[in-house]
Amino acid sequence: MSPCSETTAHRPVAELFAATLQGEPSVVHGLGEQGSVVPVSRWAEDADASDEALLSQCVGPTLDVGCGPGRMTQALALRGACVLGLDLMREAVAQTRARGASAIQRDVFLGVPGEGRWGSVLLADGNIGIGGDPVRLLCRVADLLAVGGRVVLDLAPPGHGLDRRVLRLEVGDRLSEPFAWGVLAPEALPHVAAVAGLEVMEVRCEGSRWIALLQRGGLRP
Repeated sequence: MSPCSETTAHRPVAELFAATLQGEPSVVHGLGEQGSVVPVSRWAEDADASDEALLSQCVGPTLDVGCGPGRMTQALALRGACVLGLDLMREAVAQTRARGASAIQRDVFLGVPGEGRWGSVLLADGNIGIGGDPVRLLCRVADLLAVGGRVVLDLAPPGHGLDRRVLRLEVGDRLSEPFAWGVLAPEALPHVAAVAGLEVMEVRCEGSRWIALLQRGGLRP
């Protein structure tokens, strides 16, 4: 099926994402020339050694934004951390809670519990793309952090810069409505972080993963 098919009725993103989380094979269109298989089976597994590079950087009360089925939220909870998963999708929240971790269904750009008091905000698995504008998202995340708090995030590989894209999710013969997504790579991070009032503390490559650590200072632009 072509993502541009005019005969396909576009379905709500939440409906198709729920189907994806329930195990139906899914493809996302708009990240490259070809559709990309959604790695939902990876998300549903327990956190692994690759995830440790992010998890080890989370300190203090941690907000896992875009928690999905909750592998990172669960891993932090099992360590005894105070952690809350946050996701727009009801199915994601249900699966995170089924793992024994705390999660709420909420838009990160609306009211979030503990605003200004979080020690860490985690944006794993490309969740810097939430909302389609990494600048806006990091500005919002900075408001959620306590002074000295940190953002722990996955980046796109070098060469992708700062980009805003329109994606669609394909599940079987169903195609979602378009939704905005953002891409942020290491070379674009210093400018984006500065706009948000965050300091880049570290950027490093762990295997195939690019990881960044940002910190909120006492003053915001």
